[in-house]
Amino acid sequence: MVVPHTYPAGCSFPDLTSIAGKKITVMGLGLNGGGEASVRFFLKHGARVTVTDMKTAEQLAPTLESLKDEINCYGENLRFVLGKHDIADFESADVVIKNPGVKYDGNIYLAAAKAIETDISVFLQLTRAPVIAVTGSKGKSSTVSAIYYGLCAAGFTAFLGGNITVSPLSFLDKTHEHTPVVLELSSWQLADLRGRNVLKPHIAVITTIVPDHQNWYGSMEAYVADKKLIYASQTTDDWTICAAADPWGNIFATESPAGILRYGRSVKVPHWQGVWLDDDDRGYMKLPGCEPVQVLDTMVVPGNHMKVNALNAALVMGLEGIAPDTIKHILATWPGIAHRLEYFHSWQPIQTIPDQIKFYNDSAATVPEAAAAAAGAFEHPVHLICGGTDKNLNFEPLVAALSCRHPASLWLLAGTGTDKLVPMLEQAQIPFFGPFNALEELLLQLKEFLSRQDYTYTGNTDVIFSPGATSFGMFKNEFHRGNCFKSAVQNLFV
Repeated sequence: MVVPHTYPAGCSFPDLTSIAGKKITVMGLGLNGGGEASVRFFLKHGARVTVTDMKTAEQLAPTLESLKDEINCYGENLRFVLGKHDIADFESADVVIKNPGVKYDGNIYLAAAKAIETDISVFLQLTRAPVIAVTGSKGKSSTVSAIYYGLCAAGFTAFLGGNITVSPLSFLDKTHEHTPVVLELSSWQLADLRGRNVLKPHIAVITTIVPDHQNWYGSMEAYVADKKLIYASQTTDDWTICAAADPWGNIFATESPAGILRYGRSVKVPHWQGVWLDDDDRGYMKLPGCEPVQVLDTMVVPGNHMKVNALNAALVMGLEGIAPDTIKHILATWPGIAHRLEYFHSWQPIQTIPDQIKFYNDSAATVPEAAAAAAGAFEHPVHLICGGTDKNLNFEPLVAALSCRHPASLWLLAGTGTDKLVPMLEQAQIPFFGPFNALEELLLQLKEFLSRQDYTYTGNTDVIFSPGATSFGMFKNEFHRGNCFKSAVQNLFV
């Protein structure tokens, strides 16, 4: 087993003034905002910045366009090395700012660096804000969205960043000891914090753990070891929120030095403190020293798995002193989040029938369990679009869900993950269309199918794009994939 890399304690920048004059190499400009925010931040505070990325200038054109003011203003303090890495840029830098998607092990460039930081480690060192950190395999983006929405709706000045594609360096100067910061942290971002002792969240939430990124980690134990870093530096004054009826949750509850709150299902009041859904799918909360109280009834966003995410947000809001009646009202109005069962379009396929088909974008569902949850989030059969690139994951949970409740129709995008899924669907005798090599081709065929005169339309039928896999090759990432889906649907289904 490979021993994970441990970084030196602390941070290369004890305060903002220590940045001026430093030579910074930003490794990975990217298209999701993290590298871009780092460039802006270090230039603003007087550093000399080299940006290096294996992608070409053409591939990075949107980010470079966004940085055009910095390119014009900072002159020789900003240089780009694109389409390659030059090891001299790592050897000569005072600090390398690492992209979380780059592995440390076996990387000759990172091995040559004097010091390595990330936008997260720098933010955690320099902010005075109380941190609410969320990790997990499923539901973390929805959970941070609901927490952030709830805090803002209750009158807090709060901020949201991390893996949700907003670098916290972009709002560091607006934070202080009374501005809670909600951070979504991937396992990779957590791994980059090992040993630093800078992540000390007042509240840590660990959502459902399922196999993910096994092509990177090779084992669940290695994957979960990075997740555990979220509570490694907590104290007894902090809180860890984890699953009740889950082996991993039990391990987290045993290991975390913080107070433990749980989430799950219970017919009666559970012996643990936390939140739960009853048999009627109503949500309750029991804080330490308090009686149970209902905090969740109806929601705009479909699916019981989304109710669990909302309940975890309710628990955070309760710990922050928000009244139960206020929490209940806030969660009833929470609209959800882009790319997570996001309702965005409706279409009337047959003009003589008034009912419409609704379209939902769940592109952030990058594991089979997430696609299975999306398919089961509706009371009626749905037209499900899934498939994509394999991450060495098991598609049995998705096949099992589709076997129990056949979709109205199933449509597959091509990819290595779909290659694994197809024989499993055939063995389970679940019919499907495709695989299709292009999203537009799939949607054209779907529209023709839904428009057929022999297709019996009964209303309450929806189209759900929930891939259950990644998208490398066909799309830049899951967010690009979701935006492409929304754009194509809105152009075609008119």
